[in-house]
Amino acid sequence: MFPDLTRDDVFRIETRSLWLRWPRAKDVDAIVRLAGERAVAEMTARIRHPIDRAETEAFVIEARRYNALGDGLAMAVSLRSAPAGLVGFVGIRSDAAVDGARLGYWLGRPHWGRGLATEASVAMAHAYFAYAGGTALTAEARVENPASRRVLEKVGFVRTGTATEYFPVRGCEMTSDCFRLDRAAWSARADRVACDRAA
Repeated sequence: MFPDLTRDDVFRIETRSLWLRWPRAKDVDAIVRLAGERAVAEMTARIRHPIDRAETEAFVIEARRYNALGDGLAMAVSLRSAPAGLVGFVGIRSDAAVDGARLGYWLGRPHWGRGLATEASVAMAHAYFAYAGGTALTAEARVENPASRRVLEKVGFVRTGTATEYFPVRGCEMTSDCFRLDRAAWSARADRVACDRAA
């Protein structure tokens, strides 16, 4: 899905406030501390609470393998002012069920409310449509998580409905709002942003 450009661990995406970079073993402590917080973990479908360190180590290894194969792009989110640190995570992986790919993200609670999740998600959507030649992105936000829904809407996603699914790490079914962003809508948004900057 993703080209050779993204398959090298020196690849990074720079935004106004952030560096998105490949995850590494040094990130495990920050992931355990930030993603392991109940308020963060319970808004996701796949992060266990309490978080398991061995699973986190395996996740970083798997994310790097996934990036190297080009099957997706999993990136640590760092502040430009502290690129060696980690404040969250954002990733895109192929999803045959929707003939496209799925966007997922989380951000550590100390960094909420600053627009960083939106900034990281916009950058990843751009990477998907520009580098991978993608046709459509999907995403989900738990119905109990209005902040995540606002992030997706600011990126340009459109709500398509709701879905209920069983998630083993939660031990229950969860209902989420479903969102979609296709290439045409992304191109229109990118053109509009370019016009705004030129004005």
